[in-house]
Amino acid sequence: MSKSIPPIQKYMTYDPLVVKAEQPIKEALELMNEQNIRHLPVTRDDQLYGIISDRDIRLALCLVQADKHLLCEAICHTDVYSVDPDTPVDVVCEEMAEHHYGCVIIKQNSHIVGIFTTVDACRAVAEIARQKFHL
Repeated sequence: MSKSIPPIQKYMTYDPLVVKAEQPIKEALELMNEQNIRHLPVTRDDQLYGIISDRDIRLALCLVQADKHLLCEAICHTDVYSVDPDTPVDVVCEEMAEHHYGCVIIKQNSHIVGIFTTVDACRAVAEIARQKFHL
């Protein structure tokens, strides 16, 4: 009897913190530093608008001479990879690796319900390896 591959919802971080598109990047960076995270979904009218990383913010601050009033919408990536919570974890990880995504947004009924990052992927691999080898 073979086991099925677990869905991404087993490993994702539920109810991720988000920033609004019209918030200054300074606030996003402060939130990331406080919570020790590297990615934040960006919303507009409570819908997913984009994704922003600490790296995006630091690069923007270097390029625009530390203008911390720059808004998240100005630098976020709007082509966000998102999946349903039932998507198999291997499908998500394969897509992340192929396209070098640092995170995936998990949406259900157009609402953000989770985030899956490379750190979550490492935890998933560790858990699956322990189960496979009965450690």
